[in-house]
Amino acid sequence: MADDRDRIPNLVGTWIGENRTVSDKKGYRVWGQKTIEITEQRDRRFRGHFSYPEGTKHFFGVIYPDNTSFTWVATDSKGYNHGRILGTDRIGACYVESGPEATAGCAELVRRK
Repeated sequence: MADDRDRIPNLVGTWIGENRTVSDKKGYRVWGQKTIEITEQRDRRFRGHFSYPEGTKHFFGVIYPDNTSFTWVATDSKGYNHGRILGTDRIGACYVESGPEATAGCAELVRRK
């Protein structure tokens, strides 16, 4: 029987997709191309960053034991990013935040080869 660690997906790479959100303050928005860099992974734990108009956000996360779901967080963010591995080079990543700046949005991302 194969060890679970042998099946942990590798998320390291550059992921590109279009981010679509909804919120009371900004309504329905399409934010254009989003680029996410996952730069390091050790077993189920990973780190990365992405850039947006206000700067760069660094994050860290985990892949769940189902080897399909993941979550990442940032020290300077109020929300959470929940994701699913859709294929070897495809993921879906959805951000949710509650409170005065409440928003929800998803991006389907493809790994650049």
